[in-house]
Amino acid sequence: MQSQHTMRAYDQELKFLATRIGAMGGHAERMVDEAVAALVHSDGSLAAKVIGDDEMLDAGQREVDDKAIVIIAKRQPMAADLREIIGAIRISADLERIGDLGKNIAKRVGAVARERQPVSLFRGLQSLAELALTQLKEVLDAYASRSVEKIAFVRDRDDRIDAMYTSLFRELLTYMMEDPRNISACTHLLFCAKNIERIGDHATNIAETVYYIVTGEQMPPERPKDDKSHRVTVGAPEPAGQ
Repeated sequence: MQSQHTMRAYDQELKFLATRIGAMGGHAERMVDEAVAALVHSDGSLAAKVIGDDEMLDAGQREVDDKAIVIIAKRQPMAADLREIIGAIRISADLERIGDLGKNIAKRVGAVARERQPVSLFRGLQSLAELALTQLKEVLDAYASRSVEKIAFVRDRDDRIDAMYTSLFRELLTYMMEDPRNISACTHLLFCAKNIERIGDHATNIAETVYYIVTGEQMPPERPKDDKSHRVTVGAPEPAGQ
């Protein structure tokens, strides 16, 4: 009887970690979505909300870490259970970082709002954010269902985010070259675009962690990376084959 009670308590502890990760994931998605909306619409109050909401993700990560340490010390888990706990620690760290990136976007709303930029630039940021958030949603769904069928596809598709970021990087540089008055706002937009691109990278990290939780194996190290912004120069053609 005592053994059954112990197992039920253990199962509840593992379930707590999964539930907490699910809540953090939903919160991180909302933060990024609202941060981009605040940027596009120059909404200072929404930006302030996003900045304040980051505390919830910070608290969530601390809670997951503390609970995981207690479970490991008390239960001495092995195999799949240990992977589950270590995976929760990794994923909570990625989600906390995604929240930080969303907060950073929100912090730049005021600076960008002082001089409105072409609508096309905001459309580009919105498209990039939609792609990154779709990536994040899919990996969180995979975590909730413990399904690895789409994991490889999610990781491989990360190159689309990188390619879109590179295109937006080039466009922003062009606007700055055309009119020096655009430099301040476009620099902030460049940081926002990079933050969104990094959100896609964290989503890919989560995908790899889910694969490890489910299979007990690491995904192959090959990981496409099409961010070519370090090669972009305005007015010069991109080198062939690069």
